[in-house]
Amino acid sequence: MSLSWLSLIIPFILSAASISGRKLDTPTLSLHREHNLRDSKHAVSASIANDYETFFFNQTLDHFNYRPESYTAFKQRYLINSNYWGGANSSAPIFVYLGAESPIDGEPTTIGFLTDNAAQFKALLVYIEHRYYGESIPLGMTLKEALEDANIRGYFSSAQALADYAAIIMHVKQKLKASFSPVIVVGASYGGMLASWFRLKYPHVALGALASSAPILHIDRITPQDAYHWVITKDFKEASETCYQTIRDSWSEIDRVAHEPDGLSNLNKIFKTCKPLESVDELKSYLKSLYWRAAQYDDPPIYPVTMMCNGIDGANTIENGILGKIFAGIVAYDGNSTCYVNPSTDLSQTSLGWSWQKCSEMVMPIGITNNSMFQPHPFILSDFIDECNSSYGVMPQLHWVTTYYGGYDIELILRRFGSNIIFSNGLRDPWSSAGVLKNISNSIIAVYTEKGSHCLDLYSEMQTDPNWLVMQRKTEVKIIKGWIAEYYANLLAFKQ
Repeated sequence: MSLSWLSLIIPFILSAASISGRKLDTPTLSLHREHNLRDSKHAVSASIANDYETFFFNQTLDHFNYRPESYTAFKQRYLINSNYWGGANSSAPIFVYLGAESPIDGEPTTIGFLTDNAAQFKALLVYIEHRYYGESIPLGMTLKEALEDANIRGYFSSAQALADYAAIIMHVKQKLKASFSPVIVVGASYGGMLASWFRLKYPHVALGALASSAPILHIDRITPQDAYHWVITKDFKEASETCYQTIRDSWSEIDRVAHEPDGLSNLNKIFKTCKPLESVDELKSYLKSLYWRAAQYDDPPIYPVTMMCNGIDGANTIENGILGKIFAGIVAYDGNSTCYVNPSTDLSQTSLGWSWQKCSEMVMPIGITNNSMFQPHPFILSDFIDECNSSYGVMPQLHWVTTYYGGYDIELILRRFGSNIIFSNGLRDPWSSAGVLKNISNSIIAVYTEKGSHCLDLYSEMQTDPNWLVMQRKTEVKIIKGWIAEYYANLLAFKQ
């Protein structure tokens, strides 16, 4: 089991917070594949990272107030690749990747869509780090220190982040004398939400937005709380009916074994835990995180759901029965290892930062009803409020996102004033249940694939890519070309 894998799985496990003995398990938003077979194959050549120059912008701490402390500046990191750019004289476009809930370091070698298409657009590539992540934390603090300071963490919000992006984009355009270069913003997952909102809030800055796997409708209970887990169940059931049924039956079997004398000790042996289980919920949270990740990142040609189900269905276990089959699925998915459950690892910035973001404004009610292969575990608002109050002493702003950005009646509202947004999704991704899946207008377009997974369209092209993925990316490129062509026509008319 690699260290990189351990650092990626932990956000899923640690998203389960204990409240009066109750576990609140919440999947995380991330474009990064949690399985170690993924990123290494889909990453852009590491040499491309050398094509980027790093800059730091003196960013304003608070864009929306005028108190003395609001003008405090901090260093915000952004990266530029000018190798493909046609230059300001030709008003060549600028593609801006909006960083999300992680450091920006790995994005140039992860987001292959931009480097794959930059040459044909003659585009400048810019990657901006989200405030409070990576090297863009105010006042020289660590993220942990910033989150422990009630005054400083109050500036950690999506609205402040969007204003940051606008300030840096305007700065780059001014610095390069590229005032007429059209800007296309691109984002993945939470970053996709930001990209779509940026186009709506700053249409004078961004000509258009590509929002990949953006669950903008999982806010304020617009989407049913069980939708995420229903998609996972569908994925596993389509892969194998017997696999689905084995997983469904396993939860009661885990409970039965746990209540036997030396029950937890027996579970430790069956699942080769890295350290003794403190409770049965610890094992259940781990297993749920595996199923979340397998479905969310069910990418070709590996198809982790099928890989896991093949292990479960093919297991020849007599002594441990159903649980032996579940363990065989774990091994099929993760490979041979000295241990599997509850590994020791450091807490990532993503885990720390998103914990605050989901408590302050990104409230996504995700629960489990009877309509899935999981044990029922509904989202209970009072428990969530208790968690946030215990961690940060704040009341979640349950309706702020829909108040500030919209969400309800999105088809009716965006048809009236929105434009130039691509909402891309893969329907095997559980987050697609809260995505925009049908066209809202001629320029707010839904591009989805039946077999696609989370943010897969933004990864680099591979020779093994199925035709449906190739066509999804071509459709997105064609739409963006149309936006830019129309812009150039308008620009020419403006200059005459």
